[in-house]
Amino acid sequence: MKLDNIDILDNGRKLPLVEDFYTIQGEGRHTGKPAYFIRLGGCDVGCSWCDAKMTWNPKLYPPVEVDLIVQRALEFAARSIVITGGEPALYPLDYLTERLHSEGLEIFLETSGSSPLSGMFDWICLSPKRKLGPLEKNLQRADELKVIIQDESDFEWAEHNARFVKKSCLLYLQPEWSRYNAMIHKIVEYVKANPQWNISLQSHKFMRIP
Repeated sequence: MKLDNIDILDNGRKLPLVEDFYTIQGEGRHTGKPAYFIRLGGCDVGCSWCDAKMTWNPKLYPPVEVDLIVQRALEFAARSIVITGGEPALYPLDYLTERLHSEGLEIFLETSGSSPLSGMFDWICLSPKRKLGPLEKNLQRADELKVIIQDESDFEWAEHNARFVKKSCLLYLQPEWSRYNAMIHKIVEYVKANPQWNISLQSHKFMRIP
């Protein structure tokens, strides 16, 4: 779901904030890195297995001043920021990323790639979803392609998207959490046979942290 009136965001000086918190990145290339998470509300994809369904309706989250979000982030030792959702690319992120960069912070984006990107990022993790596929120009900007594997047909989906990324893009397969036991061994064998891929696990869930 998208906001009906994007004007209330004042060109990105306000954003529909679901939550912001300090934790350890649990997935992909930056697994294990301390990071401050900024989670925005609203999603135009809506995967059945999503573990953040509370983010889907942005109307539940009144816009918050970006300057306040940045101020809270600076209270913690983290030098890395993860912008996630929902789907954060639904919103103008130029002001947020400018403010964070002005404080010397590095910014990682988590996106499905289904919407045009705004803002400047140090790392873009693109996780393509079948229900609403990524824009090709976003795939070409991805530093990391992270494909969620729910069943064996998702291997084909992963290879399809990998054809459009740049050569330096890191490739990850990640088991959908509720299907972990069913799929992890198949993913292991697939990666052993196709070593251009790596495995990403939701390590924060094993650690029982946000």
